Amino acid sequence: MRTMWKSILLYALALMLAVFALEWLEFQYLARRFGLEIFAGILAVGFCALGIWVGTRLTPAPRSDRFERNDAAIKSLGISEREYDVLVQLAAGASNKEIARTLGISPNTIKTHLARLFEKLDVSRRMQAVDKARQLDILPS
Repeated sequence: MRTMWKSILLYALALMLAVFALEWLEFQYLARRFGLEIFAGILAVGFCALGIWVGTRLTPAPRSDRFERNDAAIKSLGISEREYDVLVQLAAGASNKEIARTLGISPNTIKTHLARLFEKLDVSRRMQAVDKARQLDILPS
């Protein structure tokens, strides 16, 4: 039984060496015949893999679609709920009269709320207030 395993292993080793030799010869033939193309292909695959890897590392992760209001910023700036409602309407592009009609208050009160919002956000224009609120995550982008 032992001699049978020994002969099987010797035949397997001989076949393995023969297959290796044939593959090596075939590679040598291909390397001589298509040397530059093989080198260029290996480089192309390598640079492709490098590009994909670098792209995944440098691309920022997408922000979640769910908006979470920054209540800490609202509190630290001292923005009241009514001022926040005015700011939301302002971001929607509503005029003073439209905001007043929607919230059920007078246009003069809207002007007062806007003046206080501009002061608290340290801006001087309507769109600056909206942009600053979005930067502070007070309003959704």
